[in-house]
Amino acid sequence: MEQNEIVVKLLSAIKKNPEQSQRSLSKAIGVSVGKVNYVVKELAKKGIIKTERFLNSNNKWQYRYILTPEGIKEKARITREFVKRKMAEYESLLNDD
Repeated sequence: MEQNEIVVKLLSAIKKNPEQSQRSLSKAIGVSVGKVNYVVKELAKKGIIKTERFLNSNNKWQYRYILTPEGIKEKARITREFVKRKMAEYESLLNDD
């Protein structure tokens, strides 16, 4: 899976449920927990997501991931690039015939 595809899937999963654990996010998007951890840290550094600690029902600290306005813009930009690239691939396949 390409990095941009991972980012879009991760941002979509976070938007659906900001209180998911990294393990849950990894299952949802089909990558390792380590990869999710790395991408989450990078997105937080870039200001695309914010992380907040909260106490969950099991008396453990957990993180909530929040898309920033910049994150919403970035998700839209990456999605546009992805669709554009897939359309070019599709047209290339049509022209090969």
